[in-house]
Amino acid sequence: MPLPPVLSLPLTLPVVGSPLFIASGPELVIAQCQAGVIGSFPALNARPASLLPDWLDRITEENASYAAAHPQAVVAPFAVNQIVHRSNDRLEHDMDVIVKHQVPIVITSLGARPEINDAVHSYGGVVLHDVISNEFAHKAVDKGADGVIGVAAGAGGHAGTQSPFALVQEIREWFDGPLLMSGAIAHGRSILAALAAGADLAYVGSAFLATTEANNSTAYKQMIVDGAAKDIVYSNLFTGVHGNYLRGSISAAGLDPDNLSESDPTAMDFGTSDTARPKAWRDVWGSGQGIGAVKQSMTVGDLVTTLKEQYDDARFALDTKTRTHGATAHGVA
Repeated sequence: MPLPPVLSLPLTLPVVGSPLFIASGPELVIAQCQAGVIGSFPALNARPASLLPDWLDRITEENASYAAAHPQAVVAPFAVNQIVHRSNDRLEHDMDVIVKHQVPIVITSLGARPEINDAVHSYGGVVLHDVISNEFAHKAVDKGADGVIGVAAGAGGHAGTQSPFALVQEIREWFDGPLLMSGAIAHGRSILAALAAGADLAYVGSAFLATTEANNSTAYKQMIVDGAAKDIVYSNLFTGVHGNYLRGSISAAGLDPDNLSESDPTAMDFGTSDTARPKAWRDVWGSGQGIGAVKQSMTVGDLVTTLKEQYDDARFALDTKTRTHGATAHGVA
């Protein structure tokens, strides 16, 4: 099945910048799009809700102006993430805004709902749904999602426990539509690996947390730069859904990262409540296991350039190895 037109537009890299709670705002999304990768943000980041139309107008207008002024540039589309779980009391309002602005790509999380898909399809938009298992992928597609995002082990924030290679393989056995792969992708080699595994696009999040355009603290950015896979803790304490968080931020919030209690999964909390416990994203910072590849804070443009160089080098190295192994296999030294 060919990709929908909005996902088959030219890109600098086959990358979607994943929506980052708090950190993804208009500045980050615009920089991602103008660097040639698909940018995204959670609708809940626009607070109060009345800001959402302003954000969408700004992203649309600035990208259009940039494209007009730089006709040779690759300017990517953008996406908005919607938490469709019943705990999101803004869902109806935000969907009305999304439909009015005809957001080209909508990423849905924590529940597949046909009426949400229908609303996006009403104006020709595309829906990609987060899944952590093959079973959830089936449900999402059955309920009308156009594509799925395999949020696998090692991904930042809410994530599953399956290997990204295993998850993508299982989904690709029956689904030939848009498929994205997430899970510790913070280097150009990993982007190439995602495509080789069967994905159409790589879903990259944590690497963008350290960029200058991300709306998070300097301390958060530095913890990403200084961190490695060993610094990631998997817990459901903070939102009721299992996710990956930075060990240092858990300690700074006064908790023992090696002795976290279990949360009630029915009492989801995405950082908007007034509970006394440390809040996810604000106090306890999400991150994926791939941050060992993030060596410094830089602009989004510089990061995408670096990833592109790594990606091209990896492709060249793989082609060289393939030719060498092929020649050896045929008795040519």
